[in-house]
Amino acid sequence: MKAAIVRFPGSNCDLDMYYALRDLGFTPEIVSEKTTEFAGYEAIFLPGGFAYGDYLRTGAVARFAPAMTGVKEAADAGKLVVGICNGFQMLTEAGMLPGQLMLNEVPSFICDEVTLDIVNPTSRFTQAYTQDAITIPIAHGEGRYFADAETIAKLHENNQVIFKYRDNVNGSIDQIAGIQNEAGNVFGMMPHPERA
Repeated sequence: MKAAIVRFPGSNCDLDMYYALRDLGFTPEIVSEKTTEFAGYEAIFLPGGFAYGDYLRTGAVARFAPAMTGVKEAADAGKLVVGICNGFQMLTEAGMLPGQLMLNEVPSFICDEVTLDIVNPTSRFTQAYTQDAITIPIAHGEGRYFADAETIAKLHENNQVIFKYRDNVNGSIDQIAGIQNEAGNVFGMMPHPERA
């Protein structure tokens, strides 16, 4: 599967993503944030980091990058789109995933390993797992997922919650660590599987 990894100014997990995808059998390519055409790719990955310095809010400036127009078009066409950490923040800022990522409940940067419970084991992003939980790294200061009660209820009703924190390290509502869109082709999570 050919995959594009969009490198934004300030991305710092693009190479980690590249090597992880390559090891999983993908054919990854790192592309610029100015790329607007993704027809030659089956999947698009938005890596972690601090795109555009995370000025204003995390992902707020990056959502206006030319690549995000192409990413949205690709998602609307059914292609896989994955945002990890800063990439997840971009997807919520761009309205491709509901909710938003806010300052951690205890306003500090967290760099640790966390255990995630797999809430939806049948999603495209979790179906290969044979266990009920995974332990992977996190590294963020603004990773507390928030959405209103109606949105949270809808996420659960549609099986859009993919991962939950076993121990809620950042104060995310309902311990949510990763979600997908209703169509099941756009996925975002704060922890870093590419570093595991």
